[in-house]
Amino acid sequence: MNDERGAPTDGREWVDVGATSEFYGRPLTAVTVNKLKVAVTWVGGTFGALSGVCNHAGGPLADGRIEGDYVTCPWHNWKYHYKTGLGEPGFEIDAVPSYDVKVEGGRLLVSSNPVTKRTRGAHPPHPLARRIQRAPGRVRVVGISTTNMDVKNPRYSTSDDLLAEAMHHAATELDVDTQTIHLAGLRFRPCEGYYSKSAHACTWPCSITQMDPQDQMDAVYEAVVHWADVVLVSTPIRWGNASSLYYRMVERMNCVQNQVTIANRVLLRNKVASFIITGGQDNVQAVAGQMLGFFAEIGCHFPQFPYIAHSRGWSAEDMENNVRAVQMSAELREGARSLIARAVDMAQLLLDHEEAPHTTARGGRKAHSMVADELGVDQGEAVAEPA
Repeated sequence: MNDERGAPTDGREWVDVGATSEFYGRPLTAVTVNKLKVAVTWVGGTFGALSGVCNHAGGPLADGRIEGDYVTCPWHNWKYHYKTGLGEPGFEIDAVPSYDVKVEGGRLLVSSNPVTKRTRGAHPPHPLARRIQRAPGRVRVVGISTTNMDVKNPRYSTSDDLLAEAMHHAATELDVDTQTIHLAGLRFRPCEGYYSKSAHACTWPCSITQMDPQDQMDAVYEAVVHWADVVLVSTPIRWGNASSLYYRMVERMNCVQNQVTIANRVLLRNKVASFIITGGQDNVQAVAGQMLGFFAEIGCHFPQFPYIAHSRGWSAEDMENNVRAVQMSAELREGARSLIARAVDMAQLLLDHEEAPHTTARGGRKAHSMVADELGVDQGEAVAEPA
């Protein structure tokens, strides 16, 4: 018996997704069944078919890879059995719907509806995913050093020295709580470009932080997002730029800014940022411009004159004299103390008057709203499938 298209049927409804020749030898192929995304699998000479949407963040399973008997999501490496849709051993409850398949007349047929359900295990939320709510108390200041060095054999750093001056003044004279983070002492992976896979693949908390318990970027996220009112960042100048550790940090903080882009969710409110920039060579204003631009983009406020800087110019290759100039400069130390005092005063003003409680308008900065259709992500698929 054939249906109106000439395709054979056995009493159930089937969808002809193409000639088998189009699928042989291809581990994963994306097709559409009743407007739903389906991943056709070819493993060990056997066809299978699963929902094309990962349980975790909606990743496109058909764009993933086969590892043994499992389809691995290209976004965050969640795995599902190529035929049953069950999660990997120990996580079988994390299952995506599977479909029946059959071959007739050289055509591959997929059941019009899934034959198993989508199920999700209980996954406790990451500690960073808790509600962002400032606890009562004094103004809190985090200093972040982005100077790279051998922490077992530390050297003198001009930017670290001025950061320490500012933090000591804050702790002893300004009646605030303080902590200092040295990025050189943390082990954290660089950004791996999840946003480039899809805007929705870059998550909060960071995808890497969720997957890798050994990644120590969580210390920065905890301090900046949940704890601090003032963020004071120090950097040396390296070839006319901020340090490589600074860029590694802010690339990983893209997940904070990305929440504004895809969810209109501002994680940072009433936060003040300021900067210390030192180097033997010039380009202070360009370095400051990048830092101001990034921290403005994630929602920070700035005090008047939000950075201090020191450079002896392009021809100053004599680092010993540069170090001596900073060590002996009473003006730079006074500048560091004044900088943190301005930042603390502004933070207190924001806290006293709650200057940013409102929803941030997108127009003029991120006016274009990301939508699922444009990204090729069917956010509603899991809801539309049979319960």
